[in-house]
Amino acid sequence: MDNNARPLPLWQVLLCGAAIITLAMGVRHGFGLWLQPITQAQNWQREDFAFALAVQNLTWGFAGIFSGMLADRFGAYRVILVCAVLYALGLYGMAHSSSPAEFTLLAGVLIGVAQAGTTYAVIYGVIGRNVAAEKRSWAMGVAAAAGSFGQFLMVPVEGWLIQTVGWQDALVWLAALALVALPLARGLREPGFAGGAAPVREQSILQALREAFTYPSFQLLMAGYFVCGFQVVFIAIHMPSFLRDQGLEPQVASIGLALIGLFNVFGTYASGALGQRYSKTRMLSLIYLARSITIVTFLLLPITPMSVYVFCSVMGLLWLSTVPPTNATIAQIFGVAHLSMLGGFVFFSHQIGSFMGVWLGGLLYDRTGSYDVVWMISIALGVFAAVVNLPVRERAIERVAPSAVS
Repeated sequence: MDNNARPLPLWQVLLCGAAIITLAMGVRHGFGLWLQPITQAQNWQREDFAFALAVQNLTWGFAGIFSGMLADRFGAYRVILVCAVLYALGLYGMAHSSSPAEFTLLAGVLIGVAQAGTTYAVIYGVIGRNVAAEKRSWAMGVAAAAGSFGQFLMVPVEGWLIQTVGWQDALVWLAALALVALPLARGLREPGFAGGAAPVREQSILQALREAFTYPSFQLLMAGYFVCGFQVVFIAIHMPSFLRDQGLEPQVASIGLALIGLFNVFGTYASGALGQRYSKTRMLSLIYLARSITIVTFLLLPITPMSVYVFCSVMGLLWLSTVPPTNATIAQIFGVAHLSMLGGFVFFSHQIGSFMGVWLGGLLYDRTGSYDVVWMISIALGVFAAVVNLPVRERAIERVAPSAVS
């Protein structure tokens, strides 16, 4: 972005960015509600559905690297426009898939690419370029809270649509809703990217990547974010079926997922605000450890609607609260010039974890008849993530003799 370009107003960045994340994340958080309706209607196995969603998460992470590069180079506006249309096409295609392979292509690959350009990596790049450092962590917390509000708002709506118009028409309605992101994207059109002018930076893409991937703290952040993806996507996709297996009614899962979204609004906002005052990496360690303790407690107690609601409320506080401190730490260490790209690489690690969580959930369920093994893996990984975040160094990296590269 042109260094002389005037930043976008803070309210505009937060309003439009938060609304886009609300839509994109709100829709995806409800996908678990379609697991049983689709597999039963199509006579597929749970693993077929789980694999498609696993591919979606992996594609989202991989495509996020390139959507981040494009957003850093051409601005977020163009990336969001294209990916919002892809989101709508993917949702419509999910409703009319006739085979697991076709479903994987549309729900997995197409929607994965769409999510890469309508969620955190791209939106956080805009925030990083337009919000002062002293407010950046807070602003990222606001954006993450919006994604959580989207879950609270959209999951009950998606459940209601499935019950009212059927699972196929419900997806068509969501496809139309995804297009609302098109006018919102105009609010993130940064003047410095007009005409696709190349920003002038002190590092090239290759220099930035070499610096990041040889820096131990970046590697540790990636390892921790892998665990985040594993835990949250396993729970989001398989919780409805896990609760049905325990004999609970479908609305318990809908309410539970909505509570995760509601309490995550508070958790992510608090995480972003506290990240301005306290060590972000110590916060990350506490969050991961608290997740493992919460899961252990939930599994040791009888599974009832009330225990589900308490579990989901506590997990909601911890759900996406890793997002603001992780991305703010990246910006603090490496600066904002390549923030979307570097955030995309860290998020790719998150999505590899997501792939493993959702896929292993389906695979091990089909092999063992329960989710017990995956719950145990989630607990162990939470402890691992708490440990690896402790040695991360938050201060800005010291660069020797930087060269101005266009």
